[in-house]
Amino acid sequence: MLKRALFFVFCAGLVFWIALSVCEAEDTELSGSRESDIFSLNQRLGRGVNIIGYDRIWTAREQGRFKARYFGMIREAGFDSVRINLHPFRHMSDQPPHTIRREWLETLDWAVENALQADLTVVLDLHEYNALGQDPAGTKDKFLAFWQQISPRFKDAPPAVIYEILNEPCRGLTAELWDVYYRQALAMIRQTNPTRGVIIGPAQWNSVDAIESLSLPEADRHIIVTVHYYKPMEFTHQGAGWTPQYTDTAGVVWPRSEADREAVLRDFEKVRDWAAEHNRPVFVGEFGAYDKGDMDSRVRYTSFIARTAERFGFSWAYWQFDSNFIVYDIDNEEWVEPIRDALLPKSD
Repeated sequence: MLKRALFFVFCAGLVFWIALSVCEAEDTELSGSRESDIFSLNQRLGRGVNIIGYDRIWTAREQGRFKARYFGMIREAGFDSVRINLHPFRHMSDQPPHTIRREWLETLDWAVENALQADLTVVLDLHEYNALGQDPAGTKDKFLAFWQQISPRFKDAPPAVIYEILNEPCRGLTAELWDVYYRQALAMIRQTNPTRGVIIGPAQWNSVDAIESLSLPEADRHIIVTVHYYKPMEFTHQGAGWTPQYTDTAGVVWPRSEADREAVLRDFEKVRDWAAEHNRPVFVGEFGAYDKGDMDSRVRYTSFIARTAERFGFSWAYWQFDSNFIVYDIDNEEWVEPIRDALLPKSD
């Protein structure tokens, strides 16, 4: 009887151990799958372009410069994704619950639907960085109210729709404060979008130099990290009126020496190493050189940034389709071919 009892105890223990091992294996497989999913989603972002941030289309659809057919044209050119730059604050009620104007939301629906129909991955980028940077406390309610309305609106959208919590947190929205703000927005998003891809970047205008300041929730494996790249500013922003220190700058070429290329490599290596340590995919959400620079230099710079990002396994989105830094000339209905070809080499 004792031997039989011991045998049953042994068998029960063996069954428990096997079951536990299977569960642990399933947990590991699921965790690995989740991580694989977000890396695959980042690969789907691939080569992208920023669109319609400063288009009149948000005020009145009939006044928009951007046409529905451009989505298919962007895809046919070889782009994989669009980053839609959103400025909703002026279209929200001033008093809680800060309701977004119906017409603005309908335009957003139109943009998302047309992008998806063109087989483009879509980033919904809250671009109110200036407002939040200048007055973090005064705009926080609108910031959270935006995601409280947008999150459930697109909760049933395919995974190809990705949320970017805020473009370029800066100025008064310090790294410490940004950590508080984005976590509150992320928690709100996760209530209705538990596995939605979400893009988050460091403070200081998503600078590569601030990547070490970014702290992410370890358990959330549905996050893509973003950085922006415009270094050196004296080249990429020469003649730009919104940057007073470079408004009168002109004639800066790129590269001035091999040191300029080496600087890019060091910056991207820093981001790659941080991403590898934290097991996060990387999206270079903006880069480019302002239109007043020498075209040959702009082409060399644009090509080098894009190819270097790809070499390190980063997805990217060029700044931007229309307005300035343009890759498409809407007034003349034609691609700026040197920039387009620098982004999308014909040999690919």
